[in-house]
Amino acid sequence: MPTKVKIKIKDNSELRMKIDELYEKTDQVDLAKWSLIMAKHILDIVDIDYNFVDEIVNGFKVNELWQIGEARMHDVRQAGFKIHKVARESDSEIRKTALRVVGQAVGSGHMREHAMVASDYGIKTINLISPNDLDAVTKERRWQLNELKKFHKL
Repeated sequence: MPTKVKIKIKDNSELRMKIDELYEKTDQVDLAKWSLIMAKHILDIVDIDYNFVDEIVNGFKVNELWQIGEARMHDVRQAGFKIHKVARESDSEIRKTALRVVGQAVGSGHMREHAMVASDYGIKTINLISPNDLDAVTKERRWQLNELKKFHKL
């Protein structure tokens, strides 16, 4: 069953549907890996060096530990909450939205659905950077889809 978009975005629905179909066939650990790749990608786009943001460094580490069975879902959830707090305190809407991608990505170890929400927040970030630019959205969705495909042997 397709996931619902939970935030308001201008999107390429056809590509989102393709991502959603592949997402359904992807296990949660691979979705967590994909989510962290997306988060780092968006941080690069908005020029946030996450190496100096303790909450993000810790969130990525906790999610990676969860992927190998060395952290609990509760730990992942708490790490995601801390990143969302940093997002709420941000004074820039673009920065805030990019940090939401990160919070959702980290939270993907708690619930797989957070991976698709991270993907959608990535699109919202692109919407804010390039308003009404469907080409920019399409480019980002293609990138997301290509990254997710790497977890499937064709």
